Amino acid sequence: MSCELAVKVDVDTLKGYLEGVPRLLDIFRERKIKASFFFSMGPDNSGKAIRRIFRKGFISKMLRTRAPSVYGLKTLLYGTLLRAPMIVASNPGILRRATAEGHDCGIHCWDHVLWQDRLRRMTREEIRGEFAKAAELFSKVAGSSPRSCAAPGWQASFDSLTVQDELGFAYCSDVRGGLPFFPRMNGVTFRTLQIPTTLPTLDELWGMNGMDAESVNDKYLDMLEPGVNVHTVHAEMEGGGMADAFTRLLDCCVDGEMDFPTLSEVAARFRKSAAAADVEMAELSGRSGMVATQARRG
Repeated sequence: MSCELAVKVDVDTLKGYLEGVPRLLDIFRERKIKASFFFSMGPDNSGKAIRRIFRKGFISKMLRTRAPSVYGLKTLLYGTLLRAPMIVASNPGILRRATAEGHDCGIHCWDHVLWQDRLRRMTREEIRGEFAKAAELFSKVAGSSPRSCAAPGWQASFDSLTVQDELGFAYCSDVRGGLPFFPRMNGVTFRTLQIPTTLPTLDELWGMNGMDAESVNDKYLDMLEPGVNVHTVHAEMEGGGMADAFTRLLDCCVDGEMDFPTLSEVAARFRKSAAAADVEMAELSGRSGMVATQARRG
C-alpha cells in the first residue's frame, strides 16, 4: 500500500490568517499540492486563552513552543486588553484565494477560544448558533456553503456531533485517531464521517526531549505509515516561523513521490467502507487538556 499525506491546515488567529495562509498557499502552489484549510471565521479572542493557565501542562507548552514569539504580543492580548478583531472579514480575499486555487476549504469555528474552552458547557442551540454564524460568512465570502468542519482543539460533544448531522456536512475532522470512521457517542452512531488527525502536531513535538525543527522532521518521516496519514498544521506555525522546516518536510515527501489527497478526496474514498467507533475524551502527550479521540477496537 502506498503512503499518502493529507495536509490539514487550521487557521486559529488573525495573524495566522493574514500572514500564514498566504505563505502556505505559496508553498503549496510551488509544489502543486492541494491541502484542506479550516478557517476560524469570527473574532480573534486569543487573549482569553489565559484561562487555561491552570490546566496541567499549559504553561510548559507555552514556554516550550515559544508561543509569545510565534503568535505575537498583540494576538496574546486580543479579547482582553485589546479589542478582538474579526478574522476572515478583515480580508475576505485570502479565503477566496484558497478556494480559487482548488484547496479543500471548510470552517474551523466562529470563535476559536469559546469552542475550545467552553464546548462541553454549551447548549445545542448555542452550538447551532456558532455554526450558523460561521457558515453564513463562509457562504458569503466563498460563494458556496461549507461542506466540512474541523473542531478547534479536537473538541467534540454529543451535541456538536448532533448539529453536524443536521447540517449535512460531507465530513468533519474533529478527533485524533486512525482510519476514517462514523463517530459513536452515548450509544448513538452519527452519520457524518470523521477523518481523524493521525500524526502529532508540531507544537506537541517541538522542544520535547530537546527536539528541534530538523529532528521533528525526522520524527515525522519515521512515523508515516502505509495508507492515509493526516497531518494537522497551523497557519501560525508552519505558515510562520516554522515555514522553512515545513517546506523541507514537504520536499522530502515530494521527492519520495508521495501523494497529497485532500480530506474531501479521503472522505469520498472511505464513506462506503468506514466502520463505526466510539469517541472518547483523552489526554495526549505534549497537549494540555483533553481531546476527542477515536477509541481503539477491542
